[in-house]
Amino acid sequence: MADYLGMKGYTVDCAQDGLSGLHLAATEHYDLIVLDIMLPGIDGYTLCKRLREDARRDTPVIMLTARDQLDDRLQGFRSGADDYLLKPFALSELAARIEAVLRRAQGGGRRTLQVADLVYDLDTLEVTREGRMLKLNPVGLKLLAVLMQKSPHVLRREILEEALWGDDCPDSDSLRSHVHQLRQVIDKPFGKPLLQTVHGVGYRLAEGRDGV
Repeated sequence: MADYLGMKGYTVDCAQDGLSGLHLAATEHYDLIVLDIMLPGIDGYTLCKRLREDARRDTPVIMLTARDQLDDRLQGFRSGADDYLLKPFALSELAARIEAVLRRAQGGGRRTLQVADLVYDLDTLEVTREGRMLKLNPVGLKLLAVLMQKSPHVLRREILEEALWGDDCPDSDSLRSHVHQLRQVIDKPFGKPLLQTVHGVGYRLAEGRDGV
C-alpha cells in the first residue's frame, strides 16, 4: 500500500502498532491518515478518538477494516473517522477515496507544493519554475515531493533513501545520483539554487541558505 501511494505522488510514513501511530499522528503534521482498526497496542477506534480529543488534531482519517456491520461503521465515525473502507479493497479505490477526502478537507482546491518559485502540482504531477515546465522521472518526482513537503528542514540521507526505496536501496551512490539529476533540472537553468547539500548530514530544499 505504501509503495502504491508513493508512486501516486504521496509521501508516506508507516507505523506498525497503535502507540507508534498515535505518536506520529500527534507530533507530525499530515494531510491525511489511513488507519487500520486492527492494530496491536491500541486499536484504530481508540487511536482516532484520542487523536481528536486528547491531541486536538483534525487531520482527516480513512479507516480500514474487515468489519462490515453497521455498528462497527458507526463506531468508526463516532470515534472521528471521515471515511470508512471495507477490506478487501482495490488500491485504486483507496487512492480515489484519499483524493476525495483531501478535496473536502481543502475546500476542493488543487494539491500543490511550493518552495520559492518552484511549484509541484500533485494532481497532474507537473513541476514548474518561473512558469517553465520541468521534466522529471518518477524517482525525481518522489524525491522532490519529500524535500518540498519538509522544506526548509534538512532531511538525512537515510530518511530520503527509505522514502524512495524502503529497505531496497540500490546502492550507496543512488541517492547522490538522483539528487544530482534533480539539481540539474530544478536549479541549473535558474539564477537561485534551491536544492542544498548539508555536508555529512543530508539535503534540504530552501531559499536563501547555503550548504554547510
